[in-house]
Amino acid sequence: MRAYSLIAPAKINFYLEIIGDRPDGYHELAMVMQSVSLADQIDLRANGIEQFRLTCDHPEVPADQTNLAYKAATLMAQQFPQAFQTYGAVDIAIHKRIPVGAGLAGGSTDAAAVLVGLDLIWKLGLTQPEIQQLGARLGSDVPFCVTGGTAIATGRGERLAPLAALDPLYVVLAKYRSLSVSTAWAYTTYRQQFGHTYTQTDGLEGRRQRVHSGAMVLAVSHNDGKAIAQHLHNDLEKIVLPALPQVQQLRAELAHLSSLGAMMSGSGPSVFALATSRANAETIQAELKAALPDPDLEVWVAQTIASGIQLKQ
Repeated sequence: MRAYSLIAPAKINFYLEIIGDRPDGYHELAMVMQSVSLADQIDLRANGIEQFRLTCDHPEVPADQTNLAYKAATLMAQQFPQAFQTYGAVDIAIHKRIPVGAGLAGGSTDAAAVLVGLDLIWKLGLTQPEIQQLGARLGSDVPFCVTGGTAIATGRGERLAPLAALDPLYVVLAKYRSLSVSTAWAYTTYRQQFGHTYTQTDGLEGRRQRVHSGAMVLAVSHNDGKAIAQHLHNDLEKIVLPALPQVQQLRAELAHLSSLGAMMSGSGPSVFALATSRANAETIQAELKAALPDPDLEVWVAQTIASGIQLKQ
């Protein structure tokens, strides 16, 4: 088969702690990451030529060499030149459902899908860890997006320790369409304002170990949705919320509407709330739209899932 359609789920962070600076210039992080059912669809089809071609149905997504999905294809061609010569390039069609610039790993999950799809089309037989290693060269979230589910992420986000799958939790996701946040800006600004609190390099390993026994990890391991909600944490809220009053108001409104809890995901500006059921999530969705009747505000209901990139059934 020379064509595949893949489902590329978004991710949220239940927990994001910035520990300190790394020697490579990135931040040392401790995160608990979770895949959700809001997903893009990536179609790959062999095109019989030596040029990758990319299209996307979202006008704000670049359809050129700057797109991370295109970079993923180029990386595969560089790493596996014989397969590239044998099977040729592919056409990549991105059907965008994950909002753009949202802190939900939309670009990273698309890139992960291209890695998985080319492995299939080119009959490489790569293992998941091998695909994750390639993904780490593209971005810190790509390795997680390959496997998905629930995981502790350390390092700059690429070192993963899977956690047991959660029973599905319902999630309300909200984002102002016109707002976006640069991840680089968020981390740089955090360093400028809070760098004096960082753990020194020689203390990073100890901090990494302690997150494994943290309250959030225990809540996840016990499959306790209420405890997960109680321990939601994101250091980047300290930077993004003061800079974007709309997001701060959105988070406050969702926290008021949800009986469990709400938080910004990643570097934002998406905000999510946990719900007790699908009916509860749909009620929160409707009440949020009524409380903040702005046509620029998009709201989705999703649920946590135990997988990353999957073939479309």
